[in-house]
Amino acid sequence: MGRIFETRKATMFARWNKMAKVFTRITKDIVIAVKAGGPNIESNPALRRAVQNARAANMPKTNVDAAIKRASGQDQADYQILLYEGFAPHGVGILVEAATDNVTRTVANVRFPFTKLGGSMGTAGSVSRLFERMGAIRLDAEGLNAEELELELIDHGLEEMGETTGEKGEKQLLLRCKFADFGKLMSAIEAKGIATASTQSEYIPLPGTLKELPEDQATEVLKLVDMLEQDDDVQHVFHNLA
Repeated sequence: MGRIFETRKATMFARWNKMAKVFTRITKDIVIAVKAGGPNIESNPALRRAVQNARAANMPKTNVDAAIKRASGQDQADYQILLYEGFAPHGVGILVEAATDNVTRTVANVRFPFTKLGGSMGTAGSVSRLFERMGAIRLDAEGLNAEELELELIDHGLEEMGETTGEKGEKQLLLRCKFADFGKLMSAIEAKGIATASTQSEYIPLPGTLKELPEDQATEVLKLVDMLEQDDDVQHVFHNLA
């Protein structure tokens, strides 16, 4: 086990510190999960993951309950999960995962940052072929024996585990598995009584696809990433900038 690879974040940008955006993203995750699998947390793994993320983000329980209730009603809009592909300046691949109730609005909003900041939208498969979709689970590292945990979880789908840090600099463990094994690995962690800091699916660059850039060019790429993340319809942005 070592320090696990994570795509670089733009430390000069503080947009993800805006709690309202985080709550909006989690609320959409809850709505999508309820629409797909019902409001019962015990029988709906996707909803359980969304609620766990809400707790980790200190989202009030009243907000969580309200989102579940709204999603169970007839008036709640359905969200589509869409994956847009494109290239940032200097050939860096970008995947934009969006949840939207208005595709026309969202595609226009996603295209604008690419056009404005010197990138371009790609065709289906032009960028996604450079990535693998995986399940990602973050755990608070305090009190955990990482080596023992790694050995115990290998039979439950664990592909890789390493050290990382949370939003506040706290030590965490990042576990990854094949996306098909996401539920199995989550169940094994829950059975051990270990609380998760966050869970999500991620698109991880395949070996040999990372782009090394000098700092000034990397900053141009990260400005595009940040502008994309500011859109309310965008859930996650993935890239292969080293």
